[in-house]
Amino acid sequence: SHYRPVKFSDRRRGGLLGQASVLAVTSYPNRTSVVMRGRWLLANMLGAPPPPPPLDVPALREPGEEGQPRSLRERMEMHRKNPACASCHQRMDPLGFTLENFDAVGKWRSEADGVPVDPTAAMPDGTNFAGIDGLRTYLGENKEDFVRTLSGKLLAYAIGRGIEYYDQPAIRKIAREAAANNYRWSSVILGVVNSTPFSSRSDP
Repeated sequence: SHYRPVKFSDRRRGGLLGQASVLAVTSYPNRTSVVMRGRWLLANMLGAPPPPPPLDVPALREPGEEGQPRSLRERMEMHRKNPACASCHQRMDPLGFTLENFDAVGKWRSEADGVPVDPTAAMPDGTNFAGIDGLRTYLGENKEDFVRTLSGKLLAYAIGRGIEYYDQPAIRKIAREAAANNYRWSSVILGVVNSTPFSSRSDP
């Protein structure tokens, strides 16, 4: 009957990555998408969005269809055999797989398509981790990329326009000053407010 804090001991929920809104918008209506989730993480958390896919990329076949394996991981491995696809998928897919315990609407699961979920990730640089906990740790180890990406998005919101190439020095300065203050949230906000794009913007 009222809002109240709820404690979770399993660390599955909490924060942005466990929210059904994010998990649902990065899925298809009938299934999850490691590609969409991985791309969302690269673009919105690490500031390294992959290029748009080629126009003639075939859709991923359903599990068991025409001899396709049931496991999503095995089907994605077959898809990545195309060298043109592999270069982007080797960055996106591992991140997306860490969220596979969440179904298309964000419900926790341990099995998908009749096989156990495998939430492990192996990044191109050799880094390995697993599941939502491992993903949080990985993002925490890449604070510089995350804070720089966050600073750019906050600045865009603050100045009411998209980020241009000439805004990048200001964004890097915000991130550097935040790093000097142990990445405190207040440091990022103050950096945006004191930045040249914000202080010198002209209202219409």
